Amino acid sequence: MATVLAHSDSPAANAQTNSKSTPATLPPYRLASRLLHPHDTVIDVKGTEIGGRSIVLMAGPCAVESEEQMLLTARGAKSAGASVLRGGAFKPRTSPYDFQGLGEDGLKLLAKASAATGLLVITEVMSEQDLPIVGEYADILQIGSRSMSHFRLLEAVAARGKPVLLKRGFQATIKEWLLSAEYLMAHGNDQVILCERGIRTFDTEHTRNTLDLSAVPVLKRETHLPVIVDPSHATGRRDLILPMSMAAIAAGADGLLIEVHPSPDSALCDGKQSITPEELEQLVAALQPLASACQRTIGTMAA
Repeated sequence: MATVLAHSDSPAANAQTNSKSTPATLPPYRLASRLLHPHDTVIDVKGTEIGGRSIVLMAGPCAVESEEQMLLTARGAKSAGASVLRGGAFKPRTSPYDFQGLGEDGLKLLAKASAATGLLVITEVMSEQDLPIVGEYADILQIGSRSMSHFRLLEAVAARGKPVLLKRGFQATIKEWLLSAEYLMAHGNDQVILCERGIRTFDTEHTRNTLDLSAVPVLKRETHLPVIVDPSHATGRRDLILPMSMAAIAAGADGLLIEVHPSPDSALCDGKQSITPEELEQLVAALQPLASACQRTIGTMAA
């Protein structure tokens, strides 16, 4: 059961109260706006706070492949200080011939790894049809980049009542992204986490996407919602995960979503942007001094 902390009043109630008095000053994403809710929202998911002083670490493979893979990854992620296990059971792939995920069997493997480690589970829901089964296993429902503007899905996910991680569409403006968050909130779910995962620009020769780090402080100014960064999808390169993670923390991110695989070179998808559990431990150790300098902690080991 997740709860929203640091809410003195309901954003929806505030919006209804204040919209009549200040319609000209409110942005269209009024529930997500910091104007109506000046304090940061902290989302408590079974004791893990997202948006608080501790920088939350979410780690795991792009796709769930096997029981051994998930248990090795989950145990390594737990040791490194992660509190959330990521993994795709239903995969939106550009090509219909690429690996599409294990479906419900993948969800069961996520649940097994979670039970063995105590990690929370985050996984993507692609459609309204998948929502009932994904909702049974996930502690946090992920809306992927391709689904950011799938408004009927957003409404259905909101009604489920679980925390939602909303990835930025790879061609979306910040305003469009916040309006998608507004769909979730307007339909009764204020447990929304924003995830910057890179946007598509003209330069794809050296990176998969362009990580828009400026979005983090902009969002911190515009909204009270937690903001995390996915340096794996943003760059598509494992050698850039550390520097982009450092930059994300310096910019004010509340968490990191990192792809981890016990054998990245043999991964069924996105191996080039994945690191090993051992490398994750090294990354967290390298990030701790920076987090401390920002008067924050990172991971459960430092909490």
